[in-house]
Amino acid sequence: MMTYNTLLYYCYSPIADAEQFAADHLAFCKSLGLVGRIIVAEEGLNGTVSGTKEACDTYMAHIKADDRFAKTDFKIDEVAEPSFIKMHCRYKAEIVYSGLRDTSIINPNEKTGKYLEPKEFSEMLDRDDVVILDVRSNYEHNLGKFKNAVTLDIENFRDFPDQINALAQYKDKKVMTYCTGGIKCEKASALLLHHGFTDVYQLHGGIIKYGKEAGGKDFEGKCYVFDNRIAVDVNSVNPTIVSVCYNCGTTTPKMINCANPECNEHITQCDECGDKLQGCCSVACTTHPRKRPYDGTGYYVKVPQPVKA
Repeated sequence: MMTYNTLLYYCYSPIADAEQFAADHLAFCKSLGLVGRIIVAEEGLNGTVSGTKEACDTYMAHIKADDRFAKTDFKIDEVAEPSFIKMHCRYKAEIVYSGLRDTSIINPNEKTGKYLEPKEFSEMLDRDDVVILDVRSNYEHNLGKFKNAVTLDIENFRDFPDQINALAQYKDKKVMTYCTGGIKCEKASALLLHHGFTDVYQLHGGIIKYGKEAGGKDFEGKCYVFDNRIAVDVNSVNPTIVSVCYNCGTTTPKMINCANPECNEHITQCDECGDKLQGCCSVACTTHPRKRPYDGTGYYVKVPQPVKA
């Protein structure tokens, strides 16, 4: 039986001519038969790629052989099949869009929160002088989060800077930030430090690494991932389900994207409501002329938007 891996990684490291690098890197990934999604910017790389174990091993060796990316920490999952259908490698202004006009104020290579390895993070979770800060979007922490974590009402990370004033109440605490793989925390913790927070930490490797090295203790629910798995188990120590169906309120660990491509809302939805609403978040979305067929997974390959006349 063929063995496949899915790699989650990022690396903040300057890339000259990042747009050309993205084009060359796409060709390299395709030559290995990899599928996935990579963002390239002048500040570094952010990717999730999937393929055979051999192809993934070759890819990791190639990345680490480049001095710019030698420090890259790969989170490796063994999967039954590749976690994407196509390979994309795109150039963008930032590998995590911050929404800031002046992005120079947060450079993770110059100043960021102190790394906590998963076991260190676990040991600090119940301390009175600590606040646990989830820097992910609403739909992500609705599916799962650390026990007692402070969550933010944000749709995207670019909304995070607007939360700084509300977070000022925690300036006298040790602020432990976390996200899926660690990349958002690099910028979130840097921004907190820029605004006068003095004791800021980040979970190194994020929730995914925490599950692998600390058993996921006290992470409640599942972790949202940006591939066709949608959600993965993290906690093997004291697992719970905390998410409820968007439509009926029944406890469910399942998350989907609305089948209406114009909506595409991320929602938690039980199988019964999924079948009844054909994978849509509402009755109104079921009537959309471009509604995608629902196969029970709630994952859809992106299709090009029709060109308007």
